[in-house]
Amino acid sequence: MAVTMADISHLRKMTGAGMMDCKNALTEAVGDFDKAVEIIRKKGQAVAAKRSDRDASEGCVLAKSTGKYAVILALKCETDFVAKNEDFIKLTEDVLDIAVANKPADTEALLALPMGDSTVAETVAVRSGITGEKMEIDGFGVVEGEKTTVYIHQGNKLATIVSFNQDTTDEIAHEVAMQIAAMSPIAVDAASVPADVLEREKEIAADKAREEGKPENLIERIAQGRIGKFYKEVCLLEQDYVKDPSMNIGQFLDKSSKGLTVTAFKRVTLNED
Repeated sequence: MAVTMADISHLRKMTGAGMMDCKNALTEAVGDFDKAVEIIRKKGQAVAAKRSDRDASEGCVLAKSTGKYAVILALKCETDFVAKNEDFIKLTEDVLDIAVANKPADTEALLALPMGDSTVAETVAVRSGITGEKMEIDGFGVVEGEKTTVYIHQGNKLATIVSFNQDTTDEIAHEVAMQIAAMSPIAVDAASVPADVLEREKEIAADKAREEGKPENLIERIAQGRIGKFYKEVCLLEQDYVKDPSMNIGQFLDKSSKGLTVTAFKRVTLNED
């Protein structure tokens, strides 16, 4: 049977595949749309598999809050050209909406969730085959609290999510989310700095003191002093507030509302910090 332009357009709307791919799939399927969709899906998965070892360093980072729950994720690809494509951004938005609605525990659980007539993983693989670029979901994370907010930097290369122990204004929450984006903290406070990171910093501080010729009996004290400076740089609550360095973020929050603090955050970027 002859494949009409209307049929090709309809299949393209269903799958997002190119015109020639849709025409060839319909021809092979003898006009059966279900079979044509499956042909396109398998082709996309095969192409994606061939590109699995390539580097995906571009992409789209988005985040969304529903009030007490926020999600962040990056859909990565190989080139900025694809990353800026409306269909690619829409795919990222759709996956994000699925994550918000289903609250998956991790990336693996997100990939297994239904999306259309397949799964998130299969849908991303098919789109990868269509574009000819490796695609992968990365940087997935969630936070929950009495208040959550998100910040998405212009260009969709950087986003943050943050949760608070109390409700607060959108303005205050936004300030903290932007602070995280700008200053790239690694922990909320000193107690939440990963043990391996802290141990490595202590070793670096001690080695530097020895290189400077400091007496061995003073090394530990000097190292501890430098660790205090390290906390001020990497712990959110101890960082100077960018808009008013006379106070740190912990003091800014407490001044805004007694006892207000950050309980968790996540920052995802495709840029080099």
